[in-house]
Amino acid sequence: MRYVVDTNFFITAHRQHYPFDVVKSFWEKVGYLASEDLILSIDKVKSEIFKNNDYLRAWCDDYLPSGFFCDSSVCYDQYVNMMSWASSKSNHYNTNAIAEFADSANADPFLISYTLSDKSNLKLVTYEVKDGSKKKIKIPDPCDDHGVEYLTPIQMFRELGISF
Repeated sequence: MRYVVDTNFFITAHRQHYPFDVVKSFWEKVGYLASEDLILSIDKVKSEIFKNNDYLRAWCDDYLPSGFFCDSSVCYDQYVNMMSWASSKSNHYNTNAIAEFADSANADPFLISYTLSDKSNLKLVTYEVKDGSKKKIKIPDPCDDHGVEYLTPIQMFRELGISF
């Protein structure tokens, strides 16, 4: 099993839970898991992270393997299906939520599509949780409807037997 990590895996860790200067062991484990090809992400996540010229961007450049951020265009068929799914949910989500989800710069539908393309070998890792909102399509909703397994970072670490 391999784990596909969302943008918030990095940003939330960096800004809130595991700052680089306090929890160095977290970042060492992330680098190790990436080098062992147990975790990966996609190019859209890289774009979201690299918008900021900060320490997280520098860390990703320095410590993640060159192939860590995979090409999301390989899951185009699944992405098209994901867009159809989002359009079909207009009775639940407002127009802005669907438009935001469909924005080609948004990593979420690509993450789900990428994981969906090999869902027997991939799990999606995110901090997002269901909240019933009509204002934003959160990762768990399309995952549930498409049979994509998702979990929190802590759940992933437990599955991998990782501790700090």
